[in-house]
Order: sequence, then structure tokens, then C-alpha cells
Amino acid sequence: MTRTVWVKADDAVGDWDDRRARITAALEAGADWVLVDEDDVGRVRELGDINVAAFRTDGDVTLVDDIDDAESDDGPSTQADAIVVGKDGEGDATIDLPEDFSGSADLSTLRRDGDFERGAYVRILGKEYEHFAETAAEEADHTIVVGEDWTIIPLENLIARIGEETDLVAGVTSAEEAKTAFETLEIGSDAVLLDSDDPDEIRKTVEVRDEAARESLDLEYAEVLDVERAGSADRVCVDTGNLLEHDEGMLVGSMSRGLVFVHAETAESPYVASRPFRVNAGAVHAYIRTPDGGTKYLAGLQSGDEVQVVDTDGNTREAIVGRVKIEQRPMFRIALETESGDRVETLLQNAETIKVAAKEGRKAVTDLEAGDEIMLYYEDTARHFGEAVDESIIEK
Repeated sequence: MTRTVWVKADDAVGDWDDRRARITAALEAGADWVLVDEDDVGRVRELGDINVAAFRTDGDVTLVDDIDDAESDDGPSTQADAIVVGKDGEGDATIDLPEDFSGSADLSTLRRDGDFERGAYVRILGKEYEHFAETAAEEADHTIVVGEDWTIIPLENLIARIGEETDLVAGVTSAEEAKTAFETLEIGSDAVLLDSDDPDEIRKTVEVRDEAARESLDLEYAEVLDVERAGSADRVCVDTGNLLEHDEGMLVGSMSRGLVFVHAETAESPYVASRPFRVNAGAVHAYIRTPDGGTKYLAGLQSGDEVQVVDTDGNTREAIVGRVKIEQRPMFRIALETESGDRVETLLQNAETIKVAAKEGRKAVTDLEAGDEIMLYYEDTARHFGEAVDESIIEK
């Protein structure tokens, strides 16, 4: 599940200076959406690139179905990425709910034809508003639910009842509440709508989003069967736009089912300065694991791609590739036997700066020998174009 963070920045926040401060903090933190009043859409576009949801009131926001071309020479587009109904309507109790919802003006707007995303904003003021949110979710791409006193039970009810037809967005006021929303019923909301002026709280909420989306991998040790010189090959260094920690590296290997943990070059060496942004990952043919759980060939990586970073405890995060450096270098072929008795291999450069995670600690590949045990990620599945498939593939 892809989690997202929305930041609330409508006129309830204050004047434009107050709203702009929130929007700027959201942009700098890496939030996914801002929720504003429709008159502010153009001003948000001037501040930066972010998804904009607009409360549908009486302004002049341009919707996708209202225009042939949203671009204008007169300034930034006023086209919203999503319209949201419910403010100053039935969703926030400004207008009383119809008894059977069939005459709801908010739901009529959601049902309007047009090629644009729709959102429903509902304050959970009682059971009837829970039911209204469920009904709105049948029409809305995004269903935003905000509790007056933030409680778990209404969110649990909605998570249990609302299916995949909508993204459920839970209103929160802190990163701590966001964490709870993402974890409720072990499923969590798809997104959170943060109502906070604190830039640190916005940043922490984005960090909670990233943590919620990350895998935790079960790493194991495999016994080294053989280490032999394999001649020269085209070796790939993956240089990221992120600094890597001492216990972090990447998962690479000649066989996608068994990927070896290779440390980042964070250790000092008498031969070369540390490069804490780099993993010397092996030959061009090898696989590298990506944040979506798939794999890519090292030869196919390019600047701007994302790769998965993993630490020795199996915690993961993503890093952006800044540069891929390919050079011909002498290589080792390393053969391993997994706990299940499977044999896997990889090629790594013959150099003391390339280190793997051995049972006794970080170890240079030049010091590896038969009988050592090194860390890898093993999954007994085949892959086709980087995706796991249920078929028999022989790799040797």
C-alpha cells in the first residue's frame, strides 16, 4: 500500500500568510497533497509542484472537464488535481444530513460527470456521519474523515467497512496520531490529513509515512562454498544522492532468489577515502533490489532511479541513484549455499574496499574463504522482468 500525507491549508488555518507557511512547509517536507480553498489553487501552483485538492465552494477553480487546455499565458493554472465536497455542506454539518442521503447535494456533486478526481470531506460527529462517509466512499476517489476528538473506534469501523474503491484519509493533528492511523487494524488508513502549523510536525509526519511504507526483510546467512578469480568484467558502482549509514548496503546477486548484502563504502581505508554514498554492486548482469520489492539489472540503472537500501537488521529505505559508474575491473565469483541447501552465486570486484556482512562482522571480499558465512536475502521464487512469478526457472 502506498501511503500519502495531505496538509490542510484552507481559510480555517488563517490568512494567506499563514496558509502559505503551511504549504511551503509541506513542499519542503515532501508531503503529497495540500488541501486548500479553490481560490488558492493558482497561488499554490506558484509556490511549487505538489498535488492540490480544492474544497468546492463558490470560487473560480478550473476543473478538468471545464477546460480544453489548463495552461495559460496569464499565469499558473488554477486547475485542481481533485475537488473535495463537504465543507460548508452536509459533510461538516453546516447543512443537516438528509435522512436517507439520496438528496445530498454533496453526493450529487461527487456523481457529476467529468475526468477529475473527487474527494469527500466528512466530520465524524456521530454514527450517521460514519454511514454518510461510507456512502460517499462509493463515489469518491478520496474519502477524508475528521474526528472532533481523535479516536480510534470510528476509524476502525471505516477501515473495516470501506473497500478499495476509495483512499481513506484520516484527519490528524500530529505525527504520533498519523502513526496510529497508519497502523489501525494492522491495515491502516491510506493517507492522513495533517492539521498543524508546526513545520517539524509536518516533516515528522512525512517520515512516519515513509516508515509505514517500508519493508522489513528477513535476512539470513549462507555458507561460502567457493571464492575464485573470474577475470575482468564490467563492474557497476551505484552512487546515490543519499548518505548511507555504516550498517547499510544493498542487495545484489547473479540470481534474483539469492541477493547478497554488500556494504556501502562507509569504512575508512588506507587505500582510498570512504564514499558513504556508494555501493560497489557487482557486474552489469546482476540484479539489485528496488523499493517496490522487485529487481532491476545493474546495467539498466540510471540517474533518478530508486534503489532499496537495507541495514543488517533488515530495515529498508529508498535511495535515489545519482550516478552509475561502469568500469572494467577484475572480479571474484562467490558461490554460496543457503540455509535451505540452494546454491546461489554473484560476481563482486576483487578489491579490499568491497565488504560483505559476515557472521563475525564486516569482511572484505578479498579475505573471504570457503566456510565463511555471509548475509543475504533469499526468497524461493522466480522473476520475470523483475516481478516475482510462479514458474520454474533454472539459474546457474
